[in-house]
Order: sequence, then structure tokens, then C-alpha cells
Amino acid sequence: MKKAVLHLSALVLPLAVSSAVMASSVEQTKGSFVDKFRQLDEALPTPNVYRSAAGAPAENYWQQQVNYDIDAKLDEKKRRLTASQTIEYKNNSPHTLKYLWLQLDQNIFKSDSIAEMTSTFNGKTLQGDPQPKSTKLSLGQLRRQQFMADNELGYQIANVKDEDGKELKVTVVDTLMRIDLNEPLKPGKDVEFSMDFAFNIVEEDAVGARSGYEHFEEDGNDIFLLAQWFPRLAAYTDYEAWTNKAFLGSGEFTLEFGNYDVELTVPADHIVSATGMLDNPSSVLTSTQRKRLEQAEDAKRPVFIVTEEEALENEKEGTDKTKTWHFKAENVRDFAWASSRKFMWDAKGYHQGGKDQPLVMAMSFYPKEGGDLWKKYSTEAVVHTMEVYSRFSFDYPYPVAQSVNGPVGGMEYPMITFNGPRTDLQDDGTRTYSQAEKRFLIGVVIHEVGHIYFPMVVNSDERQWTWMDEGLNSFLDGVAGREWDHTIPWGVEPRDIVEYMKSENQVPVMTQSDSVLRLGPNAYTKPAAALNILREVILGRELFDFAFKEYAQRWKYKRPTPADFFRTMEEASGVDLDWFWRGWFYTTDHVDISLDKVYQLRLDTKNPDIDFSRLRDIEADKPMPLFVKRNKEEGKKLWVEENPDITDFYDENDRFTVTNKERNAYNKFLKGLEPWERKTFERAIKEDKNYYVLEFSNLGGLVMPILLELTYEDGSKEEQYIPAEIWRRNHKHVQKLIVTEKGKNLESVTVDPRWETADVDVENNNYPRRIIPSRIEVYKREKSKAKVSRDIMQDIKTELKKGDEKDAQEQQ
Repeated sequence: MKKAVLHLSALVLPLAVSSAVMASSVEQTKGSFVDKFRQLDEALPTPNVYRSAAGAPAENYWQQQVNYDIDAKLDEKKRRLTASQTIEYKNNSPHTLKYLWLQLDQNIFKSDSIAEMTSTFNGKTLQGDPQPKSTKLSLGQLRRQQFMADNELGYQIANVKDEDGKELKVTVVDTLMRIDLNEPLKPGKDVEFSMDFAFNIVEEDAVGARSGYEHFEEDGNDIFLLAQWFPRLAAYTDYEAWTNKAFLGSGEFTLEFGNYDVELTVPADHIVSATGMLDNPSSVLTSTQRKRLEQAEDAKRPVFIVTEEEALENEKEGTDKTKTWHFKAENVRDFAWASSRKFMWDAKGYHQGGKDQPLVMAMSFYPKEGGDLWKKYSTEAVVHTMEVYSRFSFDYPYPVAQSVNGPVGGMEYPMITFNGPRTDLQDDGTRTYSQAEKRFLIGVVIHEVGHIYFPMVVNSDERQWTWMDEGLNSFLDGVAGREWDHTIPWGVEPRDIVEYMKSENQVPVMTQSDSVLRLGPNAYTKPAAALNILREVILGRELFDFAFKEYAQRWKYKRPTPADFFRTMEEASGVDLDWFWRGWFYTTDHVDISLDKVYQLRLDTKNPDIDFSRLRDIEADKPMPLFVKRNKEEGKKLWVEENPDITDFYDENDRFTVTNKERNAYNKFLKGLEPWERKTFERAIKEDKNYYVLEFSNLGGLVMPILLELTYEDGSKEEQYIPAEIWRRNHKHVQKLIVTEKGKNLESVTVDPRWETADVDVENNNYPRRIIPSRIEVYKREKSKAKVSRDIMQDIKTELKKGDEKDAQEQQ
């Protein structure tokens, strides 16, 4: 959820260092050599007092802190939110700040926002046609246009004042707002200010958003998912200063950590799920609900806090009364919440590391439409995610982890996630779900809860580098998913990225989010597959897992950049990976290693009695020429056969006959060898090993290890791993010598036999080439149909079906 050019400026602008990235001082001016293993540090920011060369926070690392105190009220009937907030901003940077920038994400829905004004039409047009044919506009697009026209969207902000009640000058720039401080904010100081704000909540199904409401016609109720709902401080960083790039939809956000004190006033019969711990349970929960929560702490399976029957009964009610839910959250970078009277609620305690360890409450909130699918799998998937992710990073750091069903397919915030899959209501009143919906639910819950680790704790900059949260998280959700059920296609295997890797419609992974051409494969699948290869093929699990965990723990509650990740993985694993990062993240090269030829060599003995005999056998094994074959078949005799009385020396001795001259030369050769040379030579002759030269071409440009499976004539197999550094002197063509014992003859060779490197063409991986298996489908040729004309004379006789007449009249 992230510029067709490499965004180096964001990588390299440490504010205390006056230099940008310097161009490489090394320039290749002779020949065609390309160094695929060139040091990546030439493209990375220079280490400084904030970020070390090891990829760790350095001695002067800093980040800001922002605390929020918010009172909000949900107007269910008007679908409107009104609120006031007080913000405490702590300047931990070494710089004096004259103004602050805030994010106004709700402004993306205003008709004059950059996102709206630059949206493009994706219908098919026929340019150059004298009489253009009609194109298509979906009903969904029409619905969105109508909703946007009928509703005033975006923030209304008022009463922006400092802690002394003095007005603060405000300047709104699209989805950003600058607040000019009455006094400059010096390093180490803090400032407090307040504001009122309100906005009309969008209908998510109509607009397409990361939050909003969903209306249920059947029972007249709504589910409200509130995220990116309050003006939030933009991040101020050591590498970019203010991260004040407009919100265009794809690039998400990076925020500051802080503490939240939030009061949410909603209809009294609503159930609320939110970031943080509920601070007033006795005011908003019944005694029964509170007891059920206690029971859930040690339950084997989720316990219902609000049962389905209670939720169904609640749906029928409705009230003008309100309740205020009070939540507190410490050290989080955002706050989101959900509210509805439709929610049933289940919970299960998770003691990470054992009974005596801190308790995390895994909880799910969902309407009847969630059905058994959510009852069985949502909360269990939340717990499973924490079990796996904690193993790769750190213990889950918050007291709750929640999965909420609503109109958003999948989004993450601290302690709370929004997930979309549901069941289908059948004619007999039962609810069923497809295998795809089941897999979707398990997968999306794992993925979104995983985001609470990355980037809600390891706070990468999503707007600049989407892959740092989506790619890393997709890699880990692939681990967790395959540990849940490896038969489910999780989409993180190297083979899953092949089609994208060889496509033309792509940009490097290191591309800013809003300029990525195909976000899914670019930011999710490709980096996930790359990390999968790094773990399983290149580093091995022990080195990778140690280094990845080191990265997670170094940058817990901090803001890493790509350079920090690259450097940490190398420094902690002890392996130079510059070639890997450059190829997979900075280029659009793909993997295509072709095994072009295999040569079988035998060692010449220099002994003419042996070598000449071998040459005679080779000559005899050559195919008989067609001319000779047919003459023999026709019974034709050679001249020498018809004239046997005429012979000479060469009729008895062929060109492979050995003479004493060759034998003397052989003996002279042996006498001329040093003792160690003769010993080595005679041993090699005695062992008579097979020497095979394998010739490879790198057709895709991306250097990778060469994984070999060698199959021998005796049926045995052997695997060999050739590190990527084999390409360091020639990235296009290499040859590799493989030696086998006498009698151990190669029958075939396969490159990447288990498809572990994302090689886009497995057919050139086999030697000898294999017959390619495929299928053929029989079909019946249909007659071409001319454009169907309207038979008005006949069609006018058709009776209008009962009930349709009224609809037709209303449309007229």
C-alpha cells in the first residue's frame, strides 16, 4: 500500500551532514565488463552519528514524540464524527522548529485534492475512429461519483490554539496542514496545542477507502471503521526532515510514537474495538461480559464476550442514548477504532512464552455475516501470527491484538486490524463459505496482524518504501501461513513471481509507492520471494534468522531506512549481499540461467599405447556415412576388396598404430617431470576420473547462485550449490568444471530443480533438453456471428413481466 526513478534523496539526506550522495568515483571506460558485485555503499547514504555503518541506530539517533488526548463523538444517523484534541509535541531533534506539519488524510476525498484531480479514466477509448464507439463506465464508478457529489467530504478544522489559548496560524496544503508556532520550538523542548475537527464519514463500499462505514439494508445498521480519522503529526526525520508528501492513496504513512488518551462517545448499544486498553470497562460492559473476559484469559478456545444471539438481539434495538468508551495506549504510532451494534465479540488469552509471561488478549469483532468462518478461524489466526512473528522478531509488545470485520478488505493499525472476508447467506437460512474465502480470512488476518510488528513497531516509512513493510511482512506471513497449512497457496514462493519478473510493465522495488506500476507484485510478492530465497538458498536459516531478528530488535520503536536493513542483514550474517540487494531491489533484471552445453573430458595419459587406442575407438564409434551404408546395402564392393593382391604397409597398419618414436617421447616426458609432478600425473592416470565442463549463460541479467542436480547413469543423484560469486568476472557467461569418479558418468544435469531462484525459463535448465509436457484442448469452432439486429416488429409483442412494469415507469 508505494517513482519510476530511484529515490536516492530520501535515502541519503542526514540533516547534520551537508553532503548528498556522491556519484561513484569509479568509472569503467574500457571493454564491456559490468560489475554486478560492486559495493552498494556507493548508492547508500553515508553512515553518520544517527545511523551507523552496521545498520544500527547510532549514538545520536533521535526521533520525535507526540502524545494525543482526544474526545470524539460518533453521530450514527448523520454518519459524522466531531472531536477535539490536545497534542503534546516533544522536539527530540537537534533542530529548532518554527512550524509543524500534520497529515489530513480525510482531505483525500475532497474534489480538489491532488488524488482526485489526477485520477485517470481507465475505460477503453478508440482514438482516431471517425465515429468513436461507446466505452464502459462501471456502476461502481457511477456510485462513487454520486456519493462524492452528494456529500461534503474532508476536514472542517477550527480553534487551533496554543496552550495559552492564543490562535495559531494554519495553512492547509492538500492532505497536509502547517501550523506556524507562536514561538520557535527549540531542541529538547515541547509544545502543546489543541483544535476541534469534524468530517463526514465516507461509505467505504461506495468510495473505496481504508476506513469508513458499511450500511446493511437488511437490518438498517452500520459498521463504522475509523482510521486515519484525526489530524496527525507528520514524521520529522534525520534523513528527510518533514515527511510531507501528499497522500495520494497508495503510499501509506510514517508517524511518531506517543501515548494516547481517547474517549469515544457512541450509541449506547454499540460495541467498540480500538487501539489500546479499555480504561472504563465497568462503565460500558456488563458484569457478565467482564466475567467472560476473565474466563477467556486461560481458555483453550475463544470465549464469546458478546454472543451471536446477543448481537442479533442488539441489531433490533437502536437507541438515542450514548456511552463513552475510554481507551489508553502507550508507545504507539497511531490509533484506530471500530463501532457497531452488530458486533459479536470473542476473545482468547495468549501467554507468550508460558503461563507466567505477559498476557495478550487476542480478540475478534464481527457481525452475523461473519458466521462460522470468523468463529473458527479469526482469533486463532491472531494467536498463530503472534507465535510465529515473535520467534522471528520480538515478543508482541502490546496487551491486545484484534481482528475486526467490516467493509475494508485488509488494513492494519496498532493493536487493531480490519479484515473483510465473510460467509454467504443461502436460501435455507444457513451460511456457507468457499474455500477461497476461508483461505482469504486466514491469510489476511495473519498478514494484517503481522503488520502490527512491521511497520507499527518497526516503524519503516511506508510512503517512501512500501516494500519495507509490505515485503517484509509478506515474507513473514508466508512463513506463518505455511506453518498453518502449507497446502494453501500463500504466493511467496520464488515460482510465484516468475511472470512478473519477466514482464515489461514493472519498476525497481526501490520506487516510491505512488509511482509503482503494479503494487502487488512489486511491493509484496517480489521482496517476499527475494527474502525467501535469501533465507532458504543463499544464507541458510540459521544466518538469516539471526540477522533478521537483529534488525527487528535494533529498530523496535524506531524508524529504519532501506540502508539500515541492508547493512544489518550483512553485518549480522557475515555475508556480503551487495549483489543481491542491487539486483533484486535496484533493477528490473530477472533470473534466467541457461545450461547451454556439457562437455565430457577424459585425461590424456601421454602413453601412446593407451591414447592411440582410445582415439581408434572414438573413430570407430562415429556414425557410418549414408553413402557407405547404402553401398553396403546394395552389395557394392570396394576396389581394395576386389583386388586383395595389391596391398602395402598401410593396409596392415592404420593411422593409430604406435611407433617406438612415440614411446621414446613418452618416456622422455616422464623423466622430465619433477617427483611431485610425476606422482600427481600418475595418480590422475590411475584414477581416470571424468571431467565435465558445464557452460552457463545468464540471460536475465540477475546474478544468482547456480543450484545443480546431477543425475548419474547408475540412477544416483547429487546436489551442488555454486555461489553467485561465480559471475563476478563475467556476468553473462561462465564455465564450471565438475569432476566425478571413474565409472560415475553423468546422464543429465538440471539447474534449480525445485524452482527456488525464480528462474523464468526452466526449459533451458535441463541438459540434455527435455520434452516439454503440455496439453491440447479440443474445441468446437463457432460460426462467426454478425451483429445482432433488433426485431422490433416481433419484440414489441413481448409482455412485460409482472412487477417490472412499475420499475419501468419509475425509470421513465
